[in-house]
Amino acid sequence: MTTRRNPPTKGAALPSREEILAFVGREQRPAKLGKREIARAFGVKSTDRIALKKLLKELEAEGAIERRRKQLHKPGQLASVVLAEIAGRDSDGELIAAPLEWNAAQGPTPKIILHVGRRRPGMSVPGVGDRALIRTELRRDAGPREPAYSGRIIKLLDRAKSQMLGIYRTDSRGSGRVVPVDKRNINRGEFIVTEGGEARDGDLVAVDILRSGRLGLPAVKIRERLGSIASERAMSLIAIHAHGIPNQFRPEALAEAERAGAPSAAGREDWREMPLVTIDPADAKDHDDAVFAEPDSNPGNPGGHVVFVAIADVAAYVRPGSGLDRDALERGNSVYFPDRVVPMLPERISNDLCSLKAGEDRPALAMRMIIDKNGRMLGHDVHRVMMRSAAKLTYVQVQAAWDGIPGRETQALLEPVLKPLFAAYDALKIARQKRCPLDLDLPERKILLKPDGTVDRVIVPPRLEAHRLIEEFMILANVAAAETLETHHQAFIYRAHGEPTFEKLNALSEFLASIGIKLAKGQVLTARQFNGVLARVKGTEHENIVNEIVLRTQAQAEYVHENYGHFGLNLRRYAHFTSPIRRYADLIVHRALIRALRLGTDGLPQASAEELAEIAAQISAAERRAMAAERDTVERLIALYLSERVGTIFTGRISGVTQVGLFVRLTETGADGFIRAATLGDDYFRYDESLHALIGNRTGEMHQLGGEVSVKLIEAAPFAGALRFELLSEGKSIPLRSRNRGKRASRRDKRPTGRNP
Repeated sequence: MTTRRNPPTKGAALPSREEILAFVGREQRPAKLGKREIARAFGVKSTDRIALKKLLKELEAEGAIERRRKQLHKPGQLASVVLAEIAGRDSDGELIAAPLEWNAAQGPTPKIILHVGRRRPGMSVPGVGDRALIRTELRRDAGPREPAYSGRIIKLLDRAKSQMLGIYRTDSRGSGRVVPVDKRNINRGEFIVTEGGEARDGDLVAVDILRSGRLGLPAVKIRERLGSIASERAMSLIAIHAHGIPNQFRPEALAEAERAGAPSAAGREDWREMPLVTIDPADAKDHDDAVFAEPDSNPGNPGGHVVFVAIADVAAYVRPGSGLDRDALERGNSVYFPDRVVPMLPERISNDLCSLKAGEDRPALAMRMIIDKNGRMLGHDVHRVMMRSAAKLTYVQVQAAWDGIPGRETQALLEPVLKPLFAAYDALKIARQKRCPLDLDLPERKILLKPDGTVDRVIVPPRLEAHRLIEEFMILANVAAAETLETHHQAFIYRAHGEPTFEKLNALSEFLASIGIKLAKGQVLTARQFNGVLARVKGTEHENIVNEIVLRTQAQAEYVHENYGHFGLNLRRYAHFTSPIRRYADLIVHRALIRALRLGTDGLPQASAEELAEIAAQISAAERRAMAAERDTVERLIALYLSERVGTIFTGRISGVTQVGLFVRLTETGADGFIRAATLGDDYFRYDESLHALIGNRTGEMHQLGGEVSVKLIEAAPFAGALRFELLSEGKSIPLRSRNRGKRASRRDKRPTGRNP
C-alpha cells in the first residue's frame, strides 16, 4: 500500500499526490500532458525526476490516473480528439455522441453534446448513427445528468445505420427483395423493397431502411444502384461502398493532374548519374523509392557506409489547398484490394509523373545517411534532386542475385550496386539486433486471382532478405526525417506506437502463468522482453497462441502531432517519409522538410498544433477504414472460393474465443469462420478470459486460443464473408481444480444454429 503524501511545503522536491491529480484533471487540458509537463509545471529538478516517475507509476497502478498513448489522464476523462458515434438527441434536439473506444472499467461512457455550427464545403449533415472525429472540451456548467463534454465535428466518417448495402433480388411474382451483404445485418434476413428504382436482379444496391416492425419483412427504399455482383470486382466494390471510401476524384483534381508536367531541374541537385535502383514486388504499378549505397571514404569511419534513399517528390505536384491535396487528405492513403487499388492520387501522378521509372528523369526528395560498421547512424542530410533510376528490380531478382544466381537484369548490377547494398544492410542488421524491435512471427497471406477475378489460390510469400534490406533502409530514412525536423524545430506528424496498457499486460501475465511462464503483474515490458517470451515458446505447442496473444496485447499505431515514440520498432522518434504517393502523412513530412530546409516554395504552410492534430486524427481514421475494407474484401473472396467446398474437412487453429463460440482460422487459406458454443457438445461451456478458452463444466474439455483443430465447413455466405464450421476435434482435458476458474458462461440453447454473428 502506498503512503499518501501531505501537500508539500515551500521548497518541497515533489508535488503531492493531490496536486498531481488536480493538475491532470484540470478542465483546460494541454494538448500534451506527461511526466515532462508535470515536472515543468511544479519546478521538479532533474535530480528528482526519477522519484516523480515512480510516484506517477504508483498513481497509475492504483487507477488514480491512466496513461493513453503516453498521455496522462484522469480516469474517465476523454482525450481532446476522439472517434465517436452519434447516439441520439437530447430533449432540445441537440445531437449527442459517445466515444467508440472506451473501457468500461473507466466508468460509464461519457456523453458529448455536439455543436454542429457552420458546415464546411462538402461536409454531410450529421445524423444519428454517423461516426465522426470530434474535438472535445469539458463543460464547466454541465449538470449531473447532462453531457460532461461539448464537441465540434472535425470530420464525418461513416454513413448512418439507417443505410445498408445489399443484393437486389426479384421473386417469382416480380417483387423486389434486398439481401444484406454485411455481417451486422445478415441475420435480419431479407428486406422488402418499396421503391426499386432501376435496379435489376443481381445488382448491388445502397438502400435506406424505412421500417422494421414485428410483423412482415422490414422495408427499404433503393437509394443507389452500384453495379452488378456478376462483375469480377464486386467484392471490393462492396467494401468501398460499405466503408465509405472515396473512389471518384473531383473534376478539378483530375484537371490539375492532367495539366501537370515535369518540374524544372532548377534548384535541384543533379543525381542522374548515381545508379539508384527501385526494388519492388513484381506486380507493383508505381515505384516511389530508390536506393543506393557505397563504402564511406572517410578514414574516420572505417568499414562504414553511405546510404542513399530517394523518394518521389510528390510535393512538387500536389500543392497545399489544391484539388489534388483536398482529395488526398480525404482519402488519407491508397487502399489495396486483391483485384484493384483505390489510389490516394490520380494515376497520372502516382503511376506516371511520380513513379521512378527506369531510365527516365524524375524529381525526388533524397536522404543521404552515414552509418558506421555496426549500423549506427552518424549523420544525415536532405537533398532535393533530379534522379534517373538505373533499373527496375523485383525482390525475387535481387534475392536470386545475392544467392549467386544473377539474371540478365542483375548481372551487371551485382558488383557496383547490389553488393554495396547488402554490405550496408549487414551493418544495419547489427544495429537492429542491438535495438531489438518487437519480432512477431505471423505469416502474411496473399490471394492470387484468376483472370475472371475469382480466387485461384492463397499463398504465404516467402520473407526474403531482399524484403528486409528495403525495410531497414526505409526505417533508417524515416528516423532521419524525424530527427531533421526536430533539429529544425519544425512541426510535423509522427508515426507513433504506444506501450501496451496495464490491463492488457496483466491479462497477458495471467495467461503466461497458465503455461508456466512467470511475468510479474504491473511490470512495464520492453520490446526486448516480449521477444524473450516469444523465444521461450518458439518450437513448442504454445508458439502460435503466444504470438497471437502478444499481438493482441499491442496498441495500434497511429499518426500524432505530439511524439510519444514507437514501441514496436523501439525508436524514440519516427515519421513516415518514404511513400508520399500512397500516404498523406508522408506528404506532410516532405512539405515540412522543404519548409524547414528552405528547399522550395511548396513547403508546409504555417499550421497550428490543433490543425496538425486534426489532420493526424483524420488520416489515422482513414488508415483504420482502409484496413477494415481490405480485410472484408479478403474474407468475401475466400468465402466465395470455399462456397463450392461445403462439407469439406479442414485443419486450422482457434483464432478467437468468445462467450458465444470459437473462431477458427484455416491453415490452407487463412480464412476465419465461426463455431457456435451450442454445437460444441453435450456440456455447459464456461468462458475463461484469462486462459482465452471455453471449458466444459462436466467434462473439463478445453478449447483454447491457438489450439489446432479439425473442422467441417457447413455454410459459406460469400457476400457477407462469413463461414460456419462444425468442430470435429476433441478439446484438451484439464484438471478438475481448474474447471471453475472462468467467470463468464457461454450461452447454451437448443435452437437451430444461425449464421456467423
